[in-house]
Amino acid sequence: MPQPTHRPDTGRIVILGAGPCGLACADELTRLGHRDFLLLESAAAPGGLASSVVDAAGFTWDLGGHVVFSHFGEFDRLLADLFTAEELLNHDRSSYIRYGDRWMPYPFQHHLHHLPPKDATACLRDLLVACPNDSGESAAPADFATWLGTMYGQALVDRFFAPYNTKIWATPLEDMSSAWVAERVAPVDVEEILAAFVGAAAPARRWGPNATFAFPESGGTGEIWRRLAARIDAGRLRTRAHVVAVDPGSRTVVLADGEKVRYDHLVATGPLDQLASMTATCPASLRTAASSLRHTTVAMVGLGYQTPTTDSRSWLYFPQPDIPFYRATNFSKYAPANVPGADTGTYSAWMTETSLAAGQSLDRHTLVRSCDQALRRHGLVPEHTPLASTHVEVIPYAYPVPTLRRDEVLARVVPWMEAHGIYPRGRFGTWRYEIGNMDHAVKMGIDIARRILNGMREELLASVPNLLACRVECRS
Repeated sequence: MPQPTHRPDTGRIVILGAGPCGLACADELTRLGHRDFLLLESAAAPGGLASSVVDAAGFTWDLGGHVVFSHFGEFDRLLADLFTAEELLNHDRSSYIRYGDRWMPYPFQHHLHHLPPKDATACLRDLLVACPNDSGESAAPADFATWLGTMYGQALVDRFFAPYNTKIWATPLEDMSSAWVAERVAPVDVEEILAAFVGAAAPARRWGPNATFAFPESGGTGEIWRRLAARIDAGRLRTRAHVVAVDPGSRTVVLADGEKVRYDHLVATGPLDQLASMTATCPASLRTAASSLRHTTVAMVGLGYQTPTTDSRSWLYFPQPDIPFYRATNFSKYAPANVPGADTGTYSAWMTETSLAAGQSLDRHTLVRSCDQALRRHGLVPEHTPLASTHVEVIPYAYPVPTLRRDEVLARVVPWMEAHGIYPRGRFGTWRYEIGNMDHAVKMGIDIARRILNGMREELLASVPNLLACRVECRS
C-alpha cells in the first residue's frame, strides 16, 4: 500500500466527472494527504453512469444492468469501508438466452444440447471445424465478425452471436475490432460440449468474473457512489458545474457560467471525443480523429408490476430482432428494496436495455409499450398483471464501441493530452470497453492519483496489452 506522502510540487488537481473514476481519484488524493483538488460534476448529483434514480411510484432504477464484482483489492477494500456485510446482498448469477420457444443457459456456446436437433447439429458441426488448435491459439482476424466465425463457426454466429451483438452495439460487426475480446467472450471446451450431448452431467464450473455478484440492499448501485461522495471534504466536490472549455496553455477550465478554474493537472473522466472538441490548441487532426470514435446510446426502460417477483433468474438475453431490448434484468430480485413496499411482496421490477443507433429518434411511449408486451409474451410477467410504474432513462454515452481504428485514434489523442497535463481516464476517457466496469474505473481513478502524486506506475493501464491478448463472448 503506497504511503500517504507526495511530491511537494504537485500543485492543484482538477477532476472532471464524479462517476466511479473521478470519485475514486478524489478519495485516493484525500487518503494520500493531498487537499489541493477540486472535483467538478455537471449533473445535480454524483454517480455518473453508475447512478440510480427513484421514480414517482417509489421504484429504484439503475442506469443499465450494473452488478458489483471486482478484479482489484482496492475496489474490495472500498466496498468494505462503505458497507457492512449485511448491507450487501450476494447472488449467484443465473442467466439465460431466449432462443425461439425456449430458454438456453448462458453462455450459449456451452449449452448447444439445449437447441432443437437441427440447430444443434449445425452449430456443433461448424464449431468442430472452427475449433482452435490444441495450444488454444489461433490467428486473430482484424474484424469482430470474422473473428466470431473463425472461433465458433458460422452456424453459431448466425443463430446467436451476430444478432445479439448487432443489437447491443448498433454497429456492423465488420466495423468492430476483435482486439477488445478479452474477458468478455466465453471460450469453448469441445469435450464438455460433446459430453453434454451424450447425457453426461453439465459442467458445474461457472464462467466469467460476474458468476457471483453483490448488490446494495437499498439505494441501487448509486448508493455506493453516494456514500463515497460523502467522504469528500465539503467544498471539494461541486455539482451542476458544467465544463465547456479546456485551455492547456493557461491551465484553466471554463464553466458554462463563465467561471474559470485553474489547474496544474487535469483528470478528465468524460468522453474523449468531447474533451478533444472543447480543448483549445488540440490540433484539428486530433479533434477529427477523436470525433470518429463511436459509442452506443441506450434507453433503459424500467417496468414495475403489481405482482411479486417469482422468477429466480438474474438477467436474460434476447437476440431476436422483434424484441426491442437486448437484455432484461430482474431488478426486484437484486434487492427487495428496489420496489416500494418491499416487506409486502406486492411488486416486481424488470429493467430493459435497448441500444439506439446514432441519430435514431426515440418514441418513448412506443418503446415502453413494446418492452411491456415482450416481457408478457415471453412469460416473464403474467398476462393481465397491471403496470404499476414505467420509467425511461436515455443514456447518451452508454458503451464505447471498439471499432477497427479505435486503438489508432487513442494512440494519437491520449499522448497529446497527457503531454499537456490532461489525463483522460474512466470508461469513456480511455474509450476501452474491455476495461469499462465500475471496478476498472475505480482502479483507474486510484492509479492516476498515485501517479500524479508519487510518480507511480498505473497498474491497470500497464496491463491493457496483456488483457487485449486474452480470449473471451458477448458483453455480459
